[in-house]
Amino acid sequence: MKTVGYAAHSSDTPLAPFHFERRELRDNDVAMEILYCGVCHSDLHVARNDWGGSSYPVVPGHEIVGRVTAVGSSVSKYNVGDHVAVGCMVDSCQECDECHNDHEQYCRNAFTLTYGSPDRITSEMTQGGYAKHIVVREEFVLRLPENLDLAKAAPLLCAGITTYSPLREWNVGPGSRVGVVGMGGLGHMAIKLAVGLGADVTVISTSPKKKPMLGNWVLIISWYQKMKTRWRLPLPVLI
Repeated sequence: MKTVGYAAHSSDTPLAPFHFERRELRDNDVAMEILYCGVCHSDLHVARNDWGGSSYPVVPGHEIVGRVTAVGSSVSKYNVGDHVAVGCMVDSCQECDECHNDHEQYCRNAFTLTYGSPDRITSEMTQGGYAKHIVVREEFVLRLPENLDLAKAAPLLCAGITTYSPLREWNVGPGSRVGVVGMGGLGHMAIKLAVGLGADVTVISTSPKKKPMLGNWVLIISWYQKMKTRWRLPLPVLI
């Protein structure tokens, strides 16, 4: 499938239009037209090779929202026209104990990232969501609710799942006490999700200016090495 995206061609040049080909549809693949893609700071890290190991050209983007355009012969969950999403992974072995326990991020045979990662079968480097189309294994495609605004859904694929996963893993619900360290990109998402699950939320921040945004939630101002007040609150879950 021929498509176009925006790619980094080196660590010190701006992203530029990049024409490339997505793999041919496999039996268990879903092809998507990408409608929206969020911007995560890790995209910038990879584009600038801040972590080392970046392979160029690289098309970043792992907060992907789109519409199904084609499905492989064995795909059963999705149909053409469905609104779907893709996060930071597009494949894993699906055979090890971790994959069977819905912990594909711990796949014992290595998971495949949405971009900058060798394809499990062809070893070609994956390319991300700053593009017009993408092809993804069915198990790593997510269905979007009909009442969800597609234009606002993308951050759920990164900051959303990063904070929702531990909340569910630790059975957070009504009556739970949750501490959220920092009210940034992930922190504000953790606050919303924890409150939505019925938890009592305490925000730990270095900025008293954020207090007006928090309503009745407790705000602890932490100066780390020079804390003027010692707080002793039971926070069984800390994010």
